[in-house]
Amino acid sequence: MITMTGLLVLAFPFVLLAFMLFMNRVEQPLTRVAVEREIEQFLDDANPEELDTFVREGTESALTRFRQRLSLRRLLPPGTRKRSR
Repeated sequence: MITMTGLLVLAFPFVLLAFMLFMNRVEQPLTRVAVEREIEQFLDDANPEELDTFVREGTESALTRFRQRLSLRRLLPPGTRKRSR
C-alpha cells in the first residue's frame, strides 16, 4: 500500500504536465478562431483612427484601442451613445 502511494505521488506531476500539454493543444485552435473573429469585427466596425493605428502599429495595438472603445461604449447610458452609421 505504501509503495502504491509513493508511486502515485511521484507520477502525479508528470500526469498533470501531460494533461496540461494536451489541453494546450486543444485550446490553440479555439483561441486562433476567437482572434480571427475579433479581427473580422474590428475591420467591420473600426473608426478611421483605429484603422490608421492598424496600418502604422500593427494588429495588437489596433485591437487594444478597439477593445477600449467598446468597453467605454458599454459604460455610457444608452441615450448618450453616438450612432456611427
